[in-house]
Amino acid sequence: MASASAEAGSGVPASVSAPSGLPAARVDAGASAGASVAGSAADAGRGTASASAEAGSGVPASVSAPSGPTAAPVDAGASAGAPVAGSAADAGIETASAEPRGGVPASASAPSGPPAVPVDVAPKPLHDPDPYSTPPYGEPGPWAPAPPVQHPAATATQGVAVPGQASVPGPPAPPVVPAQSSHVPAAQPQAPGVPAPVPAAPVHADVPPPAPAPDPWQRYDPWAAPAPPGGLAPLQQNGAAVPTTEQRRKRGRKALVGGAVLLALVSGGIGGAIGTYLERNGGVGTVELPQAGKEAAGRDADSVAGIAGRALPSVVTLHVSGSGEQGTGTGFVLDTRGHILTNNHVVRPAGSGGEITVTFNGGETAQAELVGRDSGYDLAVVKVKGVRGLTPLPLGNSDNVQVGDPVVAIGAPFDLAGTVTSGIISAKERPITAGGEKGDGSDVSYVDALQTDAPINPGNSGGPLLDAKARVIGINSAIRSADSGSDLDGGQSGSIGLGFAIPINQGKRVAEELINTGKATHPVIGITLDMEYGGDGARVAARGSEGGPPVTAGGPGAEAGIKAGDVITEVDGQRVHSGEELIVKTRAHRPGDRLELTLERGGKERTVSLVLGSSGGD
Repeated sequence: MASASAEAGSGVPASVSAPSGLPAARVDAGASAGASVAGSAADAGRGTASASAEAGSGVPASVSAPSGPTAAPVDAGASAGAPVAGSAADAGIETASAEPRGGVPASASAPSGPPAVPVDVAPKPLHDPDPYSTPPYGEPGPWAPAPPVQHPAATATQGVAVPGQASVPGPPAPPVVPAQSSHVPAAQPQAPGVPAPVPAAPVHADVPPPAPAPDPWQRYDPWAAPAPPGGLAPLQQNGAAVPTTEQRRKRGRKALVGGAVLLALVSGGIGGAIGTYLERNGGVGTVELPQAGKEAAGRDADSVAGIAGRALPSVVTLHVSGSGEQGTGTGFVLDTRGHILTNNHVVRPAGSGGEITVTFNGGETAQAELVGRDSGYDLAVVKVKGVRGLTPLPLGNSDNVQVGDPVVAIGAPFDLAGTVTSGIISAKERPITAGGEKGDGSDVSYVDALQTDAPINPGNSGGPLLDAKARVIGINSAIRSADSGSDLDGGQSGSIGLGFAIPINQGKRVAEELINTGKATHPVIGITLDMEYGGDGARVAARGSEGGPPVTAGGPGAEAGIKAGDVITEVDGQRVHSGEELIVKTRAHRPGDRLELTLERGGKERTVSLVLGSSGGD
């Protein structure tokens, strides 16, 4: 028998005895800071090994093992500054002791005896064998043999084994001997009848256990340790809820519906693009003609489109009926109170009890009443009621018009409302007469007109003639047709490019008088003209109308010294060729204006000056 003892500073001995047997395998243990370890080697025949170690806390720890086959070595790293002492063994009795600094003895003794029979105990797997040999629970699959799994004991911080933590059984690991470690022989088995002590967990130093080699196949291991914190073991269940069959079916249906919707959207987009292309280009293989793209709707203010765009909202169409007659004409808004200016011959069918309907450019209609009219100027004013938001047309100055200026005419030729034509001013102060259907001359109009080549047709009467700034410079009144003389455009003859408009300066004066008094005044000289005279100029008649004197007593002509038979050849320096021209030139002025007349009397010329008088219109 061999014995070993250690005496701790505390005086509490701890001893373990074990029967002798085969030589024990080497035990490597690391001492904690300030601890010393003594170890002895076993001899060849029999041997007794004892080892003691003292921890810093003074708690003794002892390890004993039965004799038998070579035991697995226990390796631990020695802490810095820990002394290690070893004793030699003799042939008969072997003793090893260590005196720890903490004063706690630790001793191990093993009695001699027959060597123990090694027992090959295989570790029990966590799962029962699979009778069907299904990988990975059965035999390894055909892909490759399963490599051995190494599981070192679970350790806590600083390499100290956690008490009570059993390591997972597995094949023995090869011995690892750290540097500067001491070797302590393992304890021999106990004598028969003595209960074997529970092996204490080895004390580990700062050196952590070696990490297992990575498995390139990442196979499932039924004996695998729990997954490390924050990670998942390869091919292991992660604890997430497993979807049920119904959930998987719902998920599949959702995916199917989503795919169908996506397919429908893509198909619709492709089909729409193809349809648009075919609609615009006429199909595959058809002729595709070049075409300009869409442009901005705005136009220059002085262009025909720009002028028309500003003027059309203020132009109206008049439908007149009464006395067995009806007609269509045009007019334009003078002010926001509802006054509209047009021609006298447009409203004449209404008489004193007819009906006048006004239609605006937007399609709205309103009833109108006659305010006043004058046949000598061929002008009339009507008024609509119950209409708001009217936009009057701005009035220009006809004295500023020059021949060749561009103009735009708007009207309703042949009841085609909102018709726009354009042209230029062909001439100024063109003396014309229109009407005369009654035969007594009471319906004859004398106009010192603006001539234009803008197309004017029946229905344009009363419409505005506009300059380049969309201002009214004339009122369209008459046309010269190919089969007649100068007529009001109430006939059915078409335009040949000879249209006439009353200058707006004259129209403004007459419209103001009609709105304010209901009648218009005419400037007069106070003489009677011989309308049958065929010579050049206007001759004063030998007798007046209804047997009266040809020169009105006390009138402007009598005061200027005009006598019967005088021929008036010029008015304000402009040549006069007929009696109609003298009337037109006179009516182009206001009552009270002064005129300079050139006369021929007895082959001699003389010039007289007079102030125009006034007469009431009808």
